[in-house]
Amino acid sequence: MKKGVKASSVQKIGVQCSMVRKIISGGQTGADRAALDFAIQHGIPHGGWIPSGREAEDGPLPERYQLEEMPTADYSERTKQNVIDSDGTVIISHGTLTGGSAFTLEVLEKQRGLWLHLDMENLQVGEAAAHLLAWLALNRIEVLNVAGPCQSEDPKIYKTTCEVLQAALSIKLLG
Repeated sequence: MKKGVKASSVQKIGVQCSMVRKIISGGQTGADRAALDFAIQHGIPHGGWIPSGREAEDGPLPERYQLEEMPTADYSERTKQNVIDSDGTVIISHGTLTGGSAFTLEVLEKQRGLWLHLDMENLQVGEAAAHLLAWLALNRIEVLNVAGPCQSEDPKIYKTTCEVLQAALSIKLLG
């Protein structure tokens, strides 16, 4: 299988056990924050890197999010480090990747990282969850990086990301 895939390329397989032991993200509003809130709500260790000053589009990221500050305010460096520190990255979007999400994919391809893009314009939540489960199991992902657009770019992405993670990761996959 290629290092990265769109969800339509993931075969449905019998998922025996996958141990996502940590969820990381860059802390931005939208998909990133949804992943962190999901982890906190379900008692899953979380983390990741955030630019210095803990800046996000809605102001400084609250301390309850256990992200480490980069020595720079450059968002691209944070993205690179989260890719490096994870076993794989799921990018959740509504449509074509743009902005920071597109940059995340560029970094993943350059680093030859494992990735899965879930385009929710073409998938229902249950389908996306099934693709994510299969990909997690196939690649034995333990540290999952979650990426996607920020809230200002896609006002529905927070809710959608939570729904996909809830459907996929709550089914005996978290250790």
